[in-house]
Amino acid sequence: MRYQPKTLLVTGGAGFIGSHFILYWLARYPTTRVINLDKLTYASNAEVLLPLQEQENYRFMQGDIGDEAMVSALLQEEAVDTIVHFAAESHVDRSIAGPDIFIQSNIVGTHNLLKCALAYWRNQNWGQDACRFHHISTDEVYGSLQHDDAPFTESSPYQPNSPYSASKAASDHVVRAYRETYQLPTTLSNCSNNYGPHQHAEKLIPTVIAALQKRQPIPVYGDGSNIRDWLYVEDHCQAIDVILHKGQVGQCYNVGGECEISNLSLVKHLCQHYDQMMGTTQSEQLIEFVTDRPGHDWRYAIDISKIGTQLVWRPQTVLSKGLERTIHYYVDPDL
Repeated sequence: MRYQPKTLLVTGGAGFIGSHFILYWLARYPTTRVINLDKLTYASNAEVLLPLQEQENYRFMQGDIGDEAMVSALLQEEAVDTIVHFAAESHVDRSIAGPDIFIQSNIVGTHNLLKCALAYWRNQNWGQDACRFHHISTDEVYGSLQHDDAPFTESSPYQPNSPYSASKAASDHVVRAYRETYQLPTTLSNCSNNYGPHQHAEKLIPTVIAALQKRQPIPVYGDGSNIRDWLYVEDHCQAIDVILHKGQVGQCYNVGGECEISNLSLVKHLCQHYDQMMGTTQSEQLIEFVTDRPGHDWRYAIDISKIGTQLVWRPQTVLSKGLERTIHYYVDPDL
C-alpha cells in the first residue's frame, strides 16, 4: 500500500540536498504543501529557493530543530503528516575541529524532532498509515572498508570513525528506538557521497572546480587513493520519493550511485571535463597532495540491492553527465 504525503516538514531544506529535494518535490507533486525549517547556518543556501516564495504551498521558517516549542507549534499549525529530516552538521573536517555542535544538532536535535512528532501525531490519533518520519543518514556510519571487502548492506555493523559519523550513527539509533519503543512510523536511508549543483564550497567537487577556475593548486588528501561511491543529488531525491511512497515502516534503505572511484581519479575526471568544456589545458598539473585528514576512512561502498529489488529504484545519472552538469553550474549558474 502506498503512503501519500500531504504536508511535509523538510528540515534543513536550505541545505544542499534538502533544497534539491524541495524543488524536486514541488515540481512533481504541486498539490502537496512543503514547510521548510532551516537554521540558515554557513552551509545553507536559501537563494536557490527564492523562486518558491510566492507559491501558496511553500513556507519557509527560520529556526532550530532543537527548539521544542517552535517545532511543536509548527507541526500543529501546519497539520504536518510527514517529516523529511535532512538537517544536520555534515562537514567531517569541522567535526574533527569542533565536535560539540555535531552532538547537539545531529543527536539532540533529531531526538527533539522525534519527541515532538510523537506527541503531535498521538494527539491527532493518527495511525501508521497517516504519518511518516523519514530520516536521512550516511554510509559513513558503517565505517571503512578494505579493498576486497563486500559493500555495506543495511545489516552491516555500525563502526563510525569521525565525530560526524558517530553523531549520525547515534541519531540513527534514536530513530530506531522511537520506532521500536513507541511505534513511531519511521523510515531511514543511508546515502553515499552526494554531488551536484549549488553544493557548499568546502566539499570536494566544488573545491576542485573553484581551484580550476582560479588556476590554483587542487588539494588532495594523502595519496588520493581513498575510495568513495558518488551519488548525483537528483537521483537521491528520487530515491527519497520512492521510500516515502513505498518504503516499509521500520526499514532502512541504502542509497548509492553505483560509482566507486578514488579521490584522485575523480579529481582527474574533473580536470579533464573542465579542460574539454572551457578550452583550458593540463589542469591535472594543478593537483597537489596535502597532509591526510585524521582518521580518514579509506573506502566506502554501498549495496543498493534492497531498494532496487523492493522499491524498484536505481540511480540514473552516470558520473560523466553528472560532473558536466555540476561544472556548468559553477561556471555559469544560468546555463
